[in-house]
Amino acid sequence: MTVPATNEGITPGVPEFVARHPTGAYAGLSPTTKLVVAFTEAAVAFLVRGWTGPIAVVLVVATTAIIARVGRRMVPYVLATLPLVASILLINTFLFPGATDVIARIGPLIPTWSGLEAALQATLRVVAFALSVAVFSLTTPTDDLLTDLERRGLGRRGEFVIAAAVRTIPRMLERAAEIVDAQRARGLDTEGPRWRRVRGILPVAGPMLTSALTEVEERTMALEARAFSAPGRRTVLRLLPDSAAQAAVRWMLLVGTFVVIIASLTGLVRVP
Repeated sequence: MTVPATNEGITPGVPEFVARHPTGAYAGLSPTTKLVVAFTEAAVAFLVRGWTGPIAVVLVVATTAIIARVGRRMVPYVLATLPLVASILLINTFLFPGATDVIARIGPLIPTWSGLEAALQATLRVVAFALSVAVFSLTTPTDDLLTDLERRGLGRRGEFVIAAAVRTIPRMLERAAEIVDAQRARGLDTEGPRWRRVRGILPVAGPMLTSALTEVEERTMALEARAFSAPGRRTVLRLLPDSAAQAAVRWMLLVGTFVVIIASLTGLVRVP
């Protein structure tokens, strides 16, 4: 039975963190819908041949970012791809196998037009994938995604794996900053010449490894205390917004993406 909400939008007797719903033109969609959109964008970017797939994904992602108003917050994601993009451009341009259309000879290095074209396409695919992940991450809180997936039948172990994968990198960065601050308070010099910074790696890496193992043990004990292995499904308190229209869009995206990829890979449809 659904309890009607009050004028403030909060169900009587239910805490705000349970009743709160995401808002916004794009952020207000179901987390599963946004997950399907991100998945289909990544699939099209990498599996559709030629320039059409990644260019179309970049345009769609850019439009979505403008609608969701997360354009400026996507800059760190773009910057994070620069080392990979640089390596793709250099390796493919100068070392593309079998290419004979030489652009110019620069000493022992021989860049080719075929390698440059392959490098630009690969770069576009990486950027399209990074932007699709960025929009999804910036518009979908992790707890909302896990709650929605659990409501749709995802088991506890699947939920734990996804949560651990999503939160591992941010938690490691936080832990590293905490350890560096603690070591500095104890007199460790982590600034100055490069050799001095290298010398400070071991005092940071050791506590990071130890704390990671300790955290795994503590998390295991906490999960068992909360009946993680108990039989039966848990009762999901948060019911995030969804609709028949969104469900139809999800199926259309999945089926349409599958058809487009198969047509592209088999050569039934040739796109530039």
